[in-house]
Amino acid sequence: MNVAPSPDPPSWRELLGTEHLGAAIVLAGGVLVAAINIYLAASLLPTAVSDLGGESFYAWNMTIYLVAMVVATMLTGRLLSRRGNVGAYLLGFATFTAGSVACALSPAMVVLLLSRGVQGLGAGLLSGLGFAVIRSALPSRLWTRGAALMSAMYGVGNFTGPALGGLFAQLGVWRLAFAAMAVLAALCGAMVPRVMPPGERSDVRPPIPAVSLSLVMAAAGAVSVAGVLPGTLAKAAGIAGALLLVAGFVVHERRSELRVFPQATYRRGSSLKWIYLTLGLLSFGVAVESFLPLFGQRLAGLPPLVAGFFAAAISLGWSLTQIGSSSVMGDRGVRRLCVLGPVLLALSLLVQGLLQRADTPTWLVAIWVPVLLVAGSGIGLAYPHLSVAAMSCIPDPEEGARAATAIATVTSLSIAFGTAVAGVLLNLGGESILDSARYVLFGLPIICALGTLTAWAANRTRRLEQAGQAPLRLGS
Repeated sequence: MNVAPSPDPPSWRELLGTEHLGAAIVLAGGVLVAAINIYLAASLLPTAVSDLGGESFYAWNMTIYLVAMVVATMLTGRLLSRRGNVGAYLLGFATFTAGSVACALSPAMVVLLLSRGVQGLGAGLLSGLGFAVIRSALPSRLWTRGAALMSAMYGVGNFTGPALGGLFAQLGVWRLAFAAMAVLAALCGAMVPRVMPPGERSDVRPPIPAVSLSLVMAAAGAVSVAGVLPGTLAKAAGIAGALLLVAGFVVHERRSELRVFPQATYRRGSSLKWIYLTLGLLSFGVAVESFLPLFGQRLAGLPPLVAGFFAAAISLGWSLTQIGSSSVMGDRGVRRLCVLGPVLLALSLLVQGLLQRADTPTWLVAIWVPVLLVAGSGIGLAYPHLSVAAMSCIPDPEEGARAATAIATVTSLSIAFGTAVAGVLLNLGGESILDSARYVLFGLPIICALGTLTAWAANRTRRLEQAGQAPLRLGS
């Protein structure tokens, strides 16, 4: 599919105008409710545990949600082929709403854990659908704007989740937080039949890649469990096991006819694998947000609520930057942003590590905020353009939808990996919170910096693809 770039950059007014507003709300709303609930429970759990008991299962709330979310994103393409856009979205919102209601009514921790799993399944479907359905819900000239809007929802969700959870917990009505999410999801679901195109449906039931799903589910579970295991060696062993499972997943996918990722991902000379790796390394850096409130409270003496908002500066920078970066349309400018993004993210986190002090003075805390905003802006500069590149680099509609859906899978899995790795680095500091902060803030950016190399490789292979096949341009 060769699509010429629009002569004039599409405006936000066009995306949010009467013709496309409904679809934009559903696309963004699905991603938003999923993102909010990644961190919502973390703020609620101390209060919930006091009501329900089950403190030993504390960490499993995040683990079960993330594993269910990753697995569900991998089933999105098959759900679309059977139910079409409307049916798939209705099922996603219904599943999420049911899980949220069950969370609100949970009489015991075991029920809450099972309900979080149902929530995660709905969240994974909604995240995957957002990037897959954008191809049919919006004209191609608005893909970059639409991808930027949905990508910004991850940032807004990471910002809103802890704040919303903390507010309801402080008021002593933690169940109402889940009820509020159920209402939001139900409202978005009610809009679906009126604003979404039905999409193509097939009576053929595509086979489920059971082996691939089992391997990635085991990897997601291993890395999530690694994040909560006691001791550095146990955490490192969990991460190593997860990496081995990911390697097994890749080997199987390359050889199998039943795949989760498009076949082009594993083809020599394809840019798709480099695009996914860059998206993953950008998302990897988001994991630092889980630990910044701890550093703010212990090193700077910030109150919990202030420390939570301070930590959300990365997400805020991510969301705001995309408003401007999505306006860049030329190939050269887009390629530069894709490389600049990982550079800014890595350098800003390194600077943040250098700024850590015991008994941090107020003037130094004031410097932390703009540094973290710049770190988030690195994600915002590159993420929407990389998302559009993944969606548009395969001409076949079925494979293209699969490539788009995989964006959510890569993002969710990378955040889980990043959180587990940061947990290992935190333990290296032992009793010193200052040493722990430096290990985390020096270790994560070293990994994120690899995104510069993968972005360069994506740009290079993309140019070669354009020269040989003239596919859709990266910036279009």
